[in-house]
Amino acid sequence: MNSTLLTTIAATGFTVAFFHAAIPTHWLPFVLVSRARGWSRGRTMAVALFSGLGHVALTTLLGLLIAWLGFQLDEEIGHAFAPVSGAVLIAIGLYYLWRQLRGTGICHHAMPGSHHHADEHCGDEHEHGSHWEHELKDSRLASISAGDWPAISGLFLMLTLSPCEAFLPVYLSAVQFGWTGFIILSLILAVATLAGMTVFTWLTLIGFEKLKLRYFEKWESGLLGAIFVVLGLMFLLMKH
Repeated sequence: MNSTLLTTIAATGFTVAFFHAAIPTHWLPFVLVSRARGWSRGRTMAVALFSGLGHVALTTLLGLLIAWLGFQLDEEIGHAFAPVSGAVLIAIGLYYLWRQLRGTGICHHAMPGSHHHADEHCGDEHEHGSHWEHELKDSRLASISAGDWPAISGLFLMLTLSPCEAFLPVYLSAVQFGWTGFIILSLILAVATLAGMTVFTWLTLIGFEKLKLRYFEKWESGLLGAIFVVLGLMFLLMKH
C-alpha cells in the first residue's frame, strides 16, 4: 500500500468535504429558519447536525456504489486502473474548471416549499449572495403556523437530497486501497462535513456574518477543479 498516496487522498477528501460544508446551503438555511422561528442556538445546531447526518449518509451510499463498481473495474483492467483513474480525475477537474470559466459553478438545491428551482441558482445569481434570504420569505419553513417538525423535516430533506457530489471522485481515487480506503474516506467525509457545518453555523449564529463565506460558493467549482486535476496528475506520475 502506498501510504503517501493514501495520505494525499485522505487530505484531499478532508479538504473537499470541509470546503463543501462552507457553502451557504450547508448552514445559512438553518440560521435563517432559526431566526424566523425563534429557535435557541442549541436547537439550531442539533437540527443542522441531524440534517448533516442525512447528507453524509446519502453521499456515503453513492460512494459505496462507486467503490463497488471501481473494484469490478480494477479486477478487469488490473495495473491500468491507476492511469485510467488519473485520467478520469483530470477530466472531472477540467469539467469543473470549465464550469467556473462559464460562470455557472455548481448548482445547489432550492429551499423546500419555495417557488424557486435549483437551476435558478446557477450562474449570475451566485454573485448576489442573497437568494437564500429571498427564498426564505417564500418558504413554508419559516412559517410559525407550520410547526417545528415540518420545518426540521424540510431542512433535513433539503440537505439529504443534495449529496456532496464533489466527494464522489475521491472515492474513485481510493479504489486501489480496497474497503480500507472506502472506510477511511467515509469517516473523513462524516468528520469534515459535520465539523464544517458546526463551525460555520455557530459562527453565523453568534454574529460573524462578515466572513464573506458566500465567496466559497462562487469559486467552489474552480477550486475543486484544480484539486482534482492535481490529484489526477499524481496518479499518472506516481509509481504504485
